[in-house]
Amino acid sequence: MEPKGSESSLVYLAHGAQPYVQSLLRIVAAFMFILAGTSKLFAFPAGIPPHGGTVLLFSQLGVGAVLETFGGALLLLGLFTRPVAFILAGEMAVAYFQFHFPGNFWPTLNGGVPAVLYCFLWLYFSAAGAGPWSVDALRKK
Repeated sequence: MEPKGSESSLVYLAHGAQPYVQSLLRIVAAFMFILAGTSKLFAFPAGIPPHGGTVLLFSQLGVGAVLETFGGALLLLGLFTRPVAFILAGEMAVAYFQFHFPGNFWPTLNGGVPAVLYCFLWLYFSAAGAGPWSVDALRKK
């Protein structure tokens, strides 16, 4: 398909790259999400403040850390992306409204920016899918 009218070659190339950038966004976001979970579960690469410890596994924060670590790993691979992303979007919505929102209305003031961003990123992937660089795409072939 050739570019039309004032559409430049760069815009045309960028449009063709969209599925691959979608996969790249999923991979990078999932890696960061895994780190949030491993910090809480294993104190890796650093523990949770103030003393660098971990959370109790059978606590609400522990369940969240398991979801972040293992759900994030599934998203990193692009395996069962749509249902896992939907569950993680819900987890982040609960995290925001339970832990951040009561402190202040504004996410920049209540420390909730990452929870809001992850919520909507995972909601996007629950609708859009994993993209071409994923186990889900390999399974379709």
